[in-house]
Amino acid sequence: IRLSRGSSTPMTPRTRQPSPVAKQRSRAAAMCPDVPCDEMPDEIATDCVIEDERWEEAGLDDLADRAVAATLTWHGIGGEVVVMGCDDDRIAALNADFRGKPRATNVLSWPSVEHAPHQPGARPVLPAVDEWGDIAIAFDTCAAEARAQTKPLADHVTHLLVHATLHLLGYDHQNDADAETMEASERSILSILNIPDPYQEKVS
Repeated sequence: IRLSRGSSTPMTPRTRQPSPVAKQRSRAAAMCPDVPCDEMPDEIATDCVIEDERWEEAGLDDLADRAVAATLTWHGIGGEVVVMGCDDDRIAALNADFRGKPRATNVLSWPSVEHAPHQPGARPVLPAVDEWGDIAIAFDTCAAEARAQTKPLADHVTHLLVHATLHLLGYDHQNDADAETMEASERSILSILNIPDPYQEKVS
């Protein structure tokens, strides 16, 4: 789908031109030094639509760029992801429309393709696509969660965007084995971005 402002109809995102190949490869190499240069993705693009101005101050554009680039680079792929920054009311409406759950949540994702089933705990087989799908993220819920967990908002938002991007790639957490695989992938990607393990329990 493509989410439009104020509705659940197709949207025209504020398009950002993809980084030149050389620049993108340099950025990817810096984030994932263990990936061979010839396996680096040629092009990664993030189109960010801001519906709630608080996301401007929070720097969603840059956070989305980092999270999407790190996730796709970690898999050695390129492609485009659309990220919409909204509020709780908007995401609650989307949650009701698409999932039948009329309540706010932190983040939603819509893959561009229907992924093939995989064995529990196995990583999904990645299709050859240029567009991976759409993400919506709600400021109110994200900010409240970050406060409750005493985490920097930027770290929490980056984690949620990595998590949502993995959903676009076909990861899920419907069973324990899949959840462990997805969480391990998140930890690895976030460590590249110098973000602490979000699943590690704090010892008081």
